[in-house]
Amino acid sequence: MVGPNGEQVGIVRIEDALRLAQEADLDLVEVAAQARPPVCKLMDFGKFKYETAQKARESRRNQQMTVIKEQKLRPKIDAHDYETKKRHVVRFLDAGHKVKVTIMFRGREQSRPELGFRLLQRLSNDVAELGFVETSAKQDGRNMTMVLAPHRNKPKGVKDDRTSTEPVEQPAE
Repeated sequence: MVGPNGEQVGIVRIEDALRLAQEADLDLVEVAAQARPPVCKLMDFGKFKYETAQKARESRRNQQMTVIKEQKLRPKIDAHDYETKKRHVVRFLDAGHKVKVTIMFRGREQSRPELGFRLLQRLSNDVAELGFVETSAKQDGRNMTMVLAPHRNKPKGVKDDRTSTEPVEQPAE
């Protein structure tokens, strides 16, 4: 048996341990049932449950949720559509999310996986300053997937060169 302050009391009969717990106005809690003889401790069980709940809540608060966004493309995508999809990927990476880029092949497109691979390479090169390729392009069935992850060293709130706040001079008319 272990006392309320963590001191070793020794091997005690169950009746004596229950009497000691009742006198100290504490609970007798079995902490190691597999041990021979089983180990019990005198403690305030309500306080113990509250403290473990607080620790669990604190560890969940410090945990970071990883969000994976998905962007789907086709191998024969138009240039304007590609730019639109690329802007979505840039927005997701700026927000700190991972992006799963999927290229969907249909019909005879499946016989030309190099088109999808080149498209994924182009996209990864276009967003290289915001993120890196976490999982390289691989084909599974009709789809080819790649996962992009944001760079961690970029501090939040830092503006990039696309959003300049400098005034633009207007030509005199």
